[in-house]
Amino acid sequence: MGSTRGLGKQFGRLWSASTLSQFGGGIHGAALPLLAASLTSSPAMVAAAAAAVELPWLVFGLPAGAIVDRVDSRRLAAWAGVANALLVAILAAMVALDRASLPLLLSIAFACGTCGTLGSTAVTTMTPKLVDHQQLDRANSRLVTAGSAGSELIGPPLGGYLFGLVAAIPFAVNAGTAALAAALVFSLPSVFRDATVESVGARPRRLWRDITDGARWLARHRRLRAVTVLSVVFLLTDSAWFALMVLYVRDILHLPASAYGVLLGIGAIGGLAGGFSAARISRTVGSTGVLLASLLLSAAAAQAVLGLTSHTILTVLMLAVSSFAFGVWNVVTTTLRQKLSPSDLLGRVTSANQTAILSASPLGALLGGLAANALGLRAPFLLGVPLLVLGAAYGYVALRR
Repeated sequence: MGSTRGLGKQFGRLWSASTLSQFGGGIHGAALPLLAASLTSSPAMVAAAAAAVELPWLVFGLPAGAIVDRVDSRRLAAWAGVANALLVAILAAMVALDRASLPLLLSIAFACGTCGTLGSTAVTTMTPKLVDHQQLDRANSRLVTAGSAGSELIGPPLGGYLFGLVAAIPFAVNAGTAALAAALVFSLPSVFRDATVESVGARPRRLWRDITDGARWLARHRRLRAVTVLSVVFLLTDSAWFALMVLYVRDILHLPASAYGVLLGIGAIGGLAGGFSAARISRTVGSTGVLLASLLLSAAAAQAVLGLTSHTILTVLMLAVSSFAFGVWNVVTTTLRQKLSPSDLLGRVTSANQTAILSASPLGALLGGLAANALGLRAPFLLGVPLLVLGAAYGYVALRR
């Protein structure tokens, strides 16, 4: 996962909190579709459970950035983690009592996504205040690598295994990791409040203007605007098939449900490699080449092959390729945004960017579910390939100058 040596003890705490949070999220992320699949046989409804986690970005994404730029982001991230822990604990209790239902699952998934919207925006703005500007790519690499290890490599297999033992256990474990992560964030120094924030009485009147300031700045910045558009394409196509992987494993690979988390975990080794090597690759070939190569790698090597194969080993390899491309993408785009955005606008620029790209995630999941219902389970994989190729062509024109 990479050492945090040389990045400071305070960043080490943030890294530890992020690692715990991502680990718990990986457990939860594997158990959630398994629970949904046990409650319904509809691919669209299983995809809806995945979409519900990301849907809050449509509603709260833009206000989240304005809020983060106004308050102590440390306290905001920590309290969001506390709320998330309580929500998942409620879900664990209802599953244990055999009182879980699809409406309850969707509601808690949406509420947890709301906490994640606030918390992740706050954490993104905290990193530049804890490390030197020239070390941002290295710090982001460590965060992404640890996040991939927790959310993709270790968490999902463990979540699938625990769900197979007792369905409530993975949600209870996630509640515990969220609480510990919140405690670590609370332990950070209070250096995250923007000194330029105006008086409390002025805040309600200026909230909308604060929101639009960040969105306008992003829309006018040629390079970051193009990166946001490409990220939307990337996440839209990725979510369309990833939300249905639990059904792909069962109906195309003909493996037991417990294999779902194992396959995701093995494939996540690619994400670790991508996150760990992203800073070095970007410094060698440039951010533009990295972004275009990631799109083509995901399209040609991952989605196209996954849409055509029924071979388990080949599936694992393509999941690793897709995770590698996504890990590199996350490090490079996050570092570009942190370096090119004004510090007093970073929260709002981040939220505008994340609202755009994460709004694509539930949309992609829902479109994938509809495509699978109408055209078969392979359709979401194959339909995304031409979109990614067209995205790479647009990126070549927009970013090469």
